Amino acid sequence: MAGGEGRRAGGELPKQFARLLGIPMLWRSVMAFHDEDPSTEISIVLHPGFFDCYDIMLSELPREVRSIRVRLVAGGRSRAESVANGILALPENRHTLIAVHDAARPLVSADMISRGWECARTNGAAVPVVPVSDSLRERDADGVLRAVDRSRFAAVQTPQVFRADILHKAYRLPDNPAFTDDASRVEASGVAVTPYDGIPENFKVTNPSDFAIAEALIRERMKE
Repeated sequence: MAGGEGRRAGGELPKQFARLLGIPMLWRSVMAFHDEDPSTEISIVLHPGFFDCYDIMLSELPREVRSIRVRLVAGGRSRAESVANGILALPENRHTLIAVHDAARPLVSADMISRGWECARTNGAAVPVVPVSDSLRERDADGVLRAVDRSRFAAVQTPQVFRADILHKAYRLPDNPAFTDDASRVEASGVAVTPYDGIPENFKVTNPSDFAIAEALIRERMKE
């Protein structure tokens, strides 16, 4: 999913085209899925206005990484519409798995992707979670904040992985503000979602300072 405009991150181009140590952010996720299994079919859902930017990006990639085959799909007016566009041409059966991943999470690892496939293969629907490290407070109707037990909460990441028939069915539901991600939509269709272990470094790049953090983490991986 690379359909957003990424304005909060600053810069002239959407953040998914911003380079992290020379590689555009969206392509780092493509590389991770390809590294996990080169036979995985990859679709990039992109705002139609950025197709030219994509072509330029592709031409500037190193030859060894631009050879990864992908399908380019036009995004919609919302994230939900973009996901629906992305899965429209994909099989709708119980033998196919579909992972929905945000390009703004470029540090996803091949190991984490593998866990997601396996969890969805066993359970039908899988969502990655990590423990919450910040202290949390809940605001009541009067605006008063009260402390809550953070051990009862988890932060949700992507890729969220589903059996194809389950995800297609969920995206036939009418839109609802309560659907904050693919997993909440799938749960509303009557299917339980099973958590699997995410990784802390798979954070969402949102603000300008996040790019420096992401590059530092990539350098550490390269050392390892």
